[in-house]
Order: sequence, then structure tokens, then C-alpha cells
Amino acid sequence: MMLRLGDMAPDFEAETTEGRIWFHQWMGDSWCVLFSHPKDFTPVCTTELGMLAKLKPEFDRRNVKIIGLSVDSVEDHKLWAKDIEETQGVALNYPLIADRKHVVADLYGMIHPNALDTMTVRSLFVIAPNKTVKLMITYPASTGRNFDEILRVIDSVQLTQEYKVATPVNWHHGEDVIISPSVTDEEARMRYPEGWQAQKPYLRYVHEPSPHRH
Repeated sequence: MMLRLGDMAPDFEAETTEGRIWFHQWMGDSWCVLFSHPKDFTPVCTTELGMLAKLKPEFDRRNVKIIGLSVDSVEDHKLWAKDIEETQGVALNYPLIADRKHVVADLYGMIHPNALDTMTVRSLFVIAPNKTVKLMITYPASTGRNFDEILRVIDSVQLTQEYKVATPVNWHHGEDVIISPSVTDEEARMRYPEGWQAQKPYLRYVHEPSPHRH
């Protein structure tokens, strides 16, 4: 079964660099970024994991836990962590799952045989506190991810889940948003007494609802 947006994120038990976890229990009431990388001791992954460690305060601010995965062992993860700290200038500050038997990779469809045979591709899932999948992105092994974009999407998903708005193209936190089409003008007047800018009846811009987290 292929995972789709809105599906319940599969729960699992796994060994990690920070001990054994049950995934849903480990998440608690937080959001989560679960991401896979093809293999330990590889160049693109080294840069990615280092960047995530640097950005961890930004994820913390958004109540998002980070957890990575590959089909390598915990021992390899811990050895590789030394290389990451040496080359990227930051120590790993989030757990890595050891998925040698591909249990989690299969649950989340992280192995694409035509791309990487038995290794996981660069899959990434944003999971809400109610354990539903809110975002899925898959990159090829040769292309490193843009984690600024992941933060941008998390800002949008968290905002639009809380308010009846949508975010326009290239939106960033603090910029105007769009009133959802399901909201009538009458309801919008109650929600946004300061008014809005309507370019079309269905395209109504309004200031971002506040307070937002950061």
C-alpha cells in the first residue's frame, strides 16, 4: 500500500543511535520530520545530516522532532557521526534509525528499485501530532535536499491547519496569505474585520493570522 497525504503514518519499533523507540510514542505531541538517506559514509548525505543538525533549533521552535533512517547499522551511524562533525562542523543532535531489514523502509515506500535497488532514496515525510502524513517529498540520490524549503512548508502546513487560509506561491512566514475558498465573504468579515484585498472573488489576500511561533 502506497502512503498518501492524510494517511496515518505507520508506527514501528526500531533501534536508533539514541536507543530503541516506538515511533508514535517517541513523537509524543510533536510534529516530526522522518527522512531517509541512501547510505552512511556517502558525500551528499554527510552534508544533509550536518545541515539538519545546524537547523535543529529552527525545527525545535516549530515543535518538530527530526529522525533519520538508512539501511545501515547503529554502529555505522555512530562511526559516521564523527565524520559529519569533523567535516560539517556540527555534531548530530537527533537520532538515526538502523533499518537493516528494511522494515521501516518498506512501510514508508523508501526503496525505489529502479533508482537504487536495495538502498533507500531521499524520502522525507512531515507528520502531524495526530500522526497523519502532511507532506511527502522524494529526491534522487544525487541531489541534496533544500531544508529551508522543508521549514517553509512546515510553516505553511502548521498555519493552514490552524486557520482557514492557504499560502500562495513562494510564500514565507510573515507574508500575506489567501482566504480559503470555503470561507464565505460573510464569514471572512467576521474573521478579518480589517478587511482583505480581493483580486478575484476566489483570490482574497489577507495578512497572515497571528500570533505565529517565530
